[in-house]
Order: sequence, then C-alpha cells, then structure tokens
Amino acid sequence: MEKKKLKVKEKQSFNCGKVRLNKKGQVQELILKPRRGKTLPLFTDPEIAAPVLLERAVQKMRAFNKDMDEGPYILLYPDCSEVVNVPGSEKPFTLAEYKKDLGKAYARITLFICLEKHFRGGDDTSDSDSEIVITSRSTAKFNQADTVEGTGHSSTTQHGQIVISDTEDMGPPKTNTDKTTCYREEMNVTLPAIIANLSQPIDHGRVSRFNISRANVWDGAVRGFKRTSYSENCDMLVKFTDDAGVFEEGIDSGGPRREFLSLLMKNLKDRPIFDGPDGHRFLVYNANAVREDEYYLAGKMIAVSVVHGGPGPHFLSEDLVRYLAGQPSFKATVNLITDEEVGKALEEIENAASVDALREMTMRHSTMLQTAGCLRHVASVEEKKGIVSDYLQWYIIGRNSSVIDRFKEGLSALQFLNALQQHPTLLAPVLCHSEKRLTALELERLFKPDLSPPGSNRRLGESQTLGYWADYLLDCEESQTAVSLEDVLMFATGLTSLPPSGFEPSPGIEFLDDSPFPMANTCSNTLKLPLLESYNVFKSKMDFGMQNSPGFGCY
Repeated sequence: MEKKKLKVKEKQSFNCGKVRLNKKGQVQELILKPRRGKTLPLFTDPEIAAPVLLERAVQKMRAFNKDMDEGPYILLYPDCSEVVNVPGSEKPFTLAEYKKDLGKAYARITLFICLEKHFRGGDDTSDSDSEIVITSRSTAKFNQADTVEGTGHSSTTQHGQIVISDTEDMGPPKTNTDKTTCYREEMNVTLPAIIANLSQPIDHGRVSRFNISRANVWDGAVRGFKRTSYSENCDMLVKFTDDAGVFEEGIDSGGPRREFLSLLMKNLKDRPIFDGPDGHRFLVYNANAVREDEYYLAGKMIAVSVVHGGPGPHFLSEDLVRYLAGQPSFKATVNLITDEEVGKALEEIENAASVDALREMTMRHSTMLQTAGCLRHVASVEEKKGIVSDYLQWYIIGRNSSVIDRFKEGLSALQFLNALQQHPTLLAPVLCHSEKRLTALELERLFKPDLSPPGSNRRLGESQTLGYWADYLLDCEESQTAVSLEDVLMFATGLTSLPPSGFEPSPGIEFLDDSPFPMANTCSNTLKLPLLESYNVFKSKMDFGMQNSPGFGCY
C-alpha cells in the first residue's frame, strides 16, 4: 500500500488553563506555556490506547532524561482534560479514533503529559508537564528542548515527540538485543526518514559554491569548505572544470553535487589522517593535519555528504564508529595494525602458549605496553587476550583521542553526530565498510521506464530495449562488460552507491531515437537508452558511451 506523507505544523505557543482548588480551598488556575526544546521520536501504532501511549511516552522520556521526576504521570488533551475517552463521546481513546473525530492530520495533534500529583492538586510546588507532539516520521524534530511554565514559576521538562505513521506503514515491534546501546529501538524508523529530518534546516534559497577540478578534487573541496561564506545550511552549487579549464554548462540541481560528494569520499579515505587497512580505517594523529584543522574538516565533509544527498564514507573502522556513537564495545583484531613491529609484537603475545611464555613476551615488549598503560603482572595465559585488547583500544582510540574529538566536532554539523548516537544501528553502516555490492536486480528495479502507449510500434522497441537493459545489468554483475554496476549508477546519477537519503527525484529511463550511445541527466537521475536492433550492438554502444563520458554532470 502507498505510504502517506504527513506534514508538521509547528506550534509557537500554547496556553492551557485548568481550574482547581489549592490547599486553602481557593480557586486556582494553572497556566501551561510550553517553549521549544529537546524532542525525542517514539514510533507507535495509531491504534494505540491511552494507557499504552502514556507508558511509552514516559518510558522514552526517561531513557533520555535521567533527571525526570518519578511518576505516576497522566496524559492530557490540550484543554488539560485527562485522556480517557475520545472527546464528546463514550468511545475509549485510541489515536486513530481521536484523529478521525478531530479531523486533523497526525502532524497537528498535540497531547501533554504531567505528574498526576500536579494534575490532581496534591502538590503546587512545581510544574513539569511535557508536551507530546504527534507528527510523521519524516519530519520528526530531534534535539529540541521544551520548558513548561506554571503559575508564578517555571521548570525544565522532558519533552517527547511521538511520531505516528498511518497503519499501513506499521510493522511488528523490533526487539533491541544490543546490550551496548542506551536507547530503545524506534519502531519502523527508516534511514531516509532520519536523513530527511537532518536536512530540514538546509536553506534551498541560498548556495555555497564549489569550483572543482576532477584532477584535484581535494584541493577544490578544501577551498570551498574553508571559504568564509560557506555554510552547511546552504545548498551546494558545484561546477566542474573540463580539461581546458572551462566550466561545464548547466546548473547544478543535484547531479554535479552528488558526483562531487562521491569523489570527495573516495579522496578522503586516502588522507594521512587515516590509518588501517581498506574498509577499516581509523583516525591517527598527524601534526600537519592538526595545523590545517583537517580532522574537523573531514568530519564536516562526511556529515555534509550524507545529509546533502551524497554517500557516506563506507571505509571507517567499526570500532571507531562504535566509539563515535557512544557504544563501549570494542572488537578490533591485530590484523588492523599496519605497523609491522607493533603487529608482530601483539601476535607474539597473542600466540603465547603458557604463563611463562606470556611473561617473557610482556617483558620483551614492556616499553611498548607501558606506553599504552597495558604492562601488568600476569597470573594466567588467558590474560593475553585482555593485554592485546587493551593495547588495541589505546592504539586505535586512546592515543588519538584529541584528534577524534576534533573529528567529532566536525561530524556534529547538521546534527549528524547526534543522530548517529541516537540511531547507531541505522547510521553506522553508512560510515563502515560493507561487503554488500550493488546487484543487477537492484538497479533494474531502481530505474522506472517512461514507456509509450501499449500497442504502439515505439512501445515494442522500448520493450525490447528493456530486455537488453536487464541483460546488460546481469553482464555487468558477472564482469562481462567493460563497466561495472557502480559505473552505470555513477553515469546515471553521479553516485556509485545507493545514498542513505534515497534518490530525489526517483531514477528513470527514457529512450533515444537519435543516438546509438547512452546519455544521462544526473540532475533528474535520468538514463537515456538507445533503441537498437540487437543486444550485441546495444552492449557495445553502452560500454563505449559510458567509458568515454567526460564526466557525470548535467547534460
């Protein structure tokens, strides 16, 4: 079923009055006035009843706000009446029924929670009521804080944003079995939805300009990111220069930006700020890079690439990413060490077969271990695992902590680091290497053809070409062509991998009468296929056309 796209209407202020008696028997009106602050997404079923909705809201707020007051709490409508039945009826409250009777989208529904003792009038000393905004997953605002003011005083509150989708979007709850995380996995949250939320602050009416030569992508990128007028909250306008130094024609409406970000991530992995084998790179201290503030710049480049519709780096060590995400687990192995002497020393310790052999190895490499704070007296051979693990953690994280902190500051651009820490399961794969490759079936499904009316002569030719296209993708997957599936995707969209944000607009296929070679418009993610009479000719022309493309900008 088609997923519905909901909109969020942001409330600037809200006044709620409730008449009650104070301890002296006098009538008192409580005024609540929420102000914007921190919000947390909680994905739940529209059929949820009031008690369960209240329980999940309080549970989520407590997970992120350790100073939250002890309950019990109650759920309130905007007029400060308790949520029991749907207003004006005897129907027990469910979110779906309330939405139906209210006649508003989920994005415009607002509920509140507050301590029951405050609501019942048992305690007039404070007000710590929290607002619950019902909205859609794609526009859920993370990391905003609310304060609710009571009569004569105010206090910071734990504001939670309940994120609702229509029932066809909902799936069974997911169970979080990762003991290292400190959050409950949101139900049905998606990676594109997270990226869409992070991209909300981008002002599409302003641009930051980048003038890039494909022969030296890094140099142009650094100039662009360090320009005083640069802002990650502006759109990116990328212009590539050709061999003669003349700007390519066309306005960047996505294609050049995506190609630039793809090339930038490819260049970034080979910078001297990283060490370790391909696909498992970790940060390492480099004095010159510190002077150039390259660690901060690299973090910002990654955040900008992902949020602005480009790829993630896909080369960082899993241990580094877990550390960045605030997860304490550490699983590095000796084969990540590129320094031959250090690697050999750790292998000798790791291979020690007895306590005496282990003691001999620790003494032989005592200077190295002492530097890392790992030198110890050993009483059993099993302690070798702890020694090696402690040293690896120091080697990858501890000794580089200052530059990692600076990298994290750059990664905080556009709230990306915060999102990584909230959603490590979804965002960590964007940063880490993945063995999964593009498949022919993925690309075939990704590109939707624009076909002529059924029964027409042209439709027959288009259908035949779609068969050639499917076979060509299979040949690419089996390395029977001059180009790879990644090359095909790059030619058509400016990306070599599927972006975390998803494609906007959706990739499509058109057909050419006047050219035997493929063409592409990466701004619209459109691949134009030639109508040819045989598969062998089609395959030859596709190979030649993509191999000889001067770049993947807009045409």
